[in-house]
Amino acid sequence: MKYLLLFIVSLCFQFLNAQPDSLYIKEKKQKYTGPEWVQENKASFDLSEVAFVNWNSGGSNSISGLLGLKSKLNYKDKFFVWKNNVEVRYGVNKQEARELRKTDDLFEINSNIGYKPDSLSSWFYSARLNLRTQLTNGYNYPNRDEPISRLFAPGYLFFGGGMEYGKNIDKLSFYFSPLTLKATFVLDEDLANAGSFGVTPAVLDSDGNVIVPGEQIRSEVGVLVTNSYEMEVVENINIKNQVSLYSDYVNNFGNLDLDWRIDFDFKVNSFVRATLGSHLRYDDDVKTQIPSEIEGEFDESGAKVQWKQFLGVGVAVDF
Repeated sequence: MKYLLLFIVSLCFQFLNAQPDSLYIKEKKQKYTGPEWVQENKASFDLSEVAFVNWNSGGSNSISGLLGLKSKLNYKDKFFVWKNNVEVRYGVNKQEARELRKTDDLFEINSNIGYKPDSLSSWFYSARLNLRTQLTNGYNYPNRDEPISRLFAPGYLFFGGGMEYGKNIDKLSFYFSPLTLKATFVLDEDLANAGSFGVTPAVLDSDGNVIVPGEQIRSEVGVLVTNSYEMEVVENINIKNQVSLYSDYVNNFGNLDLDWRIDFDFKVNSFVRATLGSHLRYDDDVKTQIPSEIEGEFDESGAKVQWKQFLGVGVAVDF
C-alpha cells in the first residue's frame, strides 16, 4: 500500500512539473478586471434501464437513477482566492423481484481560502475545510434490519492550513498542509458502541451490557497532501483528477488514508452528457468484517481498498 501511495505522490509532482501548454495559455490571456464573485449551479440526472422480453439468454429488468446537485460560489482578486462549493448526490436501483437499493449517497461542503503576498506568485498561504457525510441509512444488502451507516455515522471533517500552488488555480492545484485536523463522527449509539469507522468501542460486561458507551467522535492531527487537475483532453471531453493523502502523526504515522477520484465528462450538447468515473478509497481505521466460526457473528479483519466505478448518461442544467 505504501508503494502505491508513493507512486501517487510522484504523479502529483509530475503534473506540477509537466503542465500542458493550455493552462499557461489560459493564464496569459486572462486580464485582471478587479475583484469578482462567480456563482455556478448545476443539476444533473442520469438514468440507465434494461428490459427483457422472451430473452433466451435470461436477465433481470432493472432501472437506475442518479440525481446530482452542485453549487459553487467563488471570489478572486489580485491576492485572495476563496472557493466554496456544496455537492449532493443520491442514486437508487430497482431490479425485478428485488427491493429498492441505494447506489450513491453524498453530502459534501468545501471551503478553501488562499492569500498570496505577491500578485505574480503562484503560491498561496491557504486554509481548507471539508465536511462530508451521507443522507440516508446504508445497509449490507439484503439485510435491511441493521443499518451499517447513517447520517453523520460516519461524518468526516478536515480543517487545516498550509501552502497551495496553482499557476491557474481553477484548473491545477497542489496543496500541502503540515497541520490538519481530521474528525470522524459516528453519531449513532449502536454503531459507536460497535466501534465502527475507527472510534473507540463500548466496554461491555460478561452479559453484553454496556458499561462505558462507545465514543462518537475520533480526533486526529496529521499531514494532508492534495492534488487536483482538470483539462480538456479533446473537444467536448474533459478529465478531472483529484487525489488526497492523509497521515495521522500520533496513530501509526506513515499509514496513509487515500481518496483518489478520476472523472471523464463527455459533452453531447448543451444539455445531454455522459460521465465515466473511478473512485478509490483506503482508510486504515475502517476495518472490514468476516464471518465468524459462530453462526450469525462476525470477526474484525484489516482495512481494505474500497473502489467504485460508475458510468451514466443523462441531462445537466446550469441555473
